[in-house]
Amino acid sequence: MAPLSSSLDSMHTDDSLKQQWEAYDAERERWRHKNRFYHDYVEKLILFHLPKHHSVLRVEKPFGELPKAGAPYDYVVAADLLGNIYDIQAFFEEVKVVLSPTGRVIVTQYSTLWEPVLRLASFLKLRAPTTEQSWISRGDLENFFALAGFEVVQSNSKLLFPKYIPLVSAFFNTILANLWPFSRLGLVHVAIARPFPTVLKNKPSISIVVPARNEAGTIERIINELPNEGSFAEIIFIEGHSTDNTREVIEKAVASYKGEKKLKYAVQDGRGKGDAVRKGFGMAKGDILAIYDADMTVLPEDMKKFYDALVHGRGDFINGSRLVYPVGKGAMRLANIVANKFFGMAFSWILGQPIKDTLCGTKVLWRKDYEALVANRHFFGDFDPFGDFDLVFGAAKLHLKIIDLPVRYRDRVYGATNISRWKHGVLLLRMTIFAARKLVFF
Repeated sequence: MAPLSSSLDSMHTDDSLKQQWEAYDAERERWRHKNRFYHDYVEKLILFHLPKHHSVLRVEKPFGELPKAGAPYDYVVAADLLGNIYDIQAFFEEVKVVLSPTGRVIVTQYSTLWEPVLRLASFLKLRAPTTEQSWISRGDLENFFALAGFEVVQSNSKLLFPKYIPLVSAFFNTILANLWPFSRLGLVHVAIARPFPTVLKNKPSISIVVPARNEAGTIERIINELPNEGSFAEIIFIEGHSTDNTREVIEKAVASYKGEKKLKYAVQDGRGKGDAVRKGFGMAKGDILAIYDADMTVLPEDMKKFYDALVHGRGDFINGSRLVYPVGKGAMRLANIVANKFFGMAFSWILGQPIKDTLCGTKVLWRKDYEALVANRHFFGDFDPFGDFDLVFGAAKLHLKIIDLPVRYRDRVYGATNISRWKHGVLLLRMTIFAARKLVFF
């Protein structure tokens, strides 16, 4: 993170709000010290959501103009200010002017459910004197964002116990505050929003990485049937030490191909799909990066839907979902369906965004977002043998908009699955716990 200078807010204000704020501002450091546990917690929460190596504008006062000198910023942060802003829509519209088109806004605001408690605390001189503030619910905040041209990516409540008592504070704020129904009762509401995307006039190129282990029977079909999208379409086969003749088939197919698509191949250095995906993405030249499983259980023509969804700004990370349409006969056992639904619910809670199918092999994102993910990979470490969760967790940590794209899932057309259902199921459960510790119970 590269924080830039603090700033002012919207030029729209009235004298009474300004006077109230200036009276508070004169005593702010004293009150911040008196309630340092709360303010330290909010600061920690904000820093958790700010990736490294991004420019940040922190708005400190609810009036005045935003600075243009450092724009465009990657992040604009407004902590506990909205209730004192005269025109919230106008403020967000001004934020949009200084924010990068792919930037994010982070807002914290206390929950209106706590208004009686906070007024009592002010009466008892345990916090700053009460000022008249706007009552902003979650729905109100989403409306303000939408009116100014933003959409909320993540939204949740934190902090059930705003004073420090050893063990008690940790139990309430680290554990209980993240479990339903207490997760709806937190004092601090944090929301992260992105600008509505602009329509692209060019046709971004796409690189499709195809991990292939013991998939000799599908290689020719994948080359012929994957759509040729964008300024160019690149197919990169990463062969995974097959026991059949997959490598020879790939080499022959690439050497003899005469079509418009660009073809590449390599043998992965390590083991597992995650290793193959990382190697393939490292070789890719396209603006868009995609994964397509060589078993062809997802129709290759569906890749066009993924491309269109990303290019038209429907999301920043397009995730295939096999659990909407009826599953092809023999394609997925009942135990797998139940497990996938369970993990979908668990990950939706962990990521703060709805995701129905965590293990569908088809995923698409922008190259620039993948590069940012790699730069912040240290947060999770090298933990994922599948390759799916490195991307999903990284996308959530970067506040990318995750969108499920339903696909029809059919039985594989060649060979047998490389998935060990029970062994990998246990591993997936461990990864779920790992993700919860990193993204929820921090």
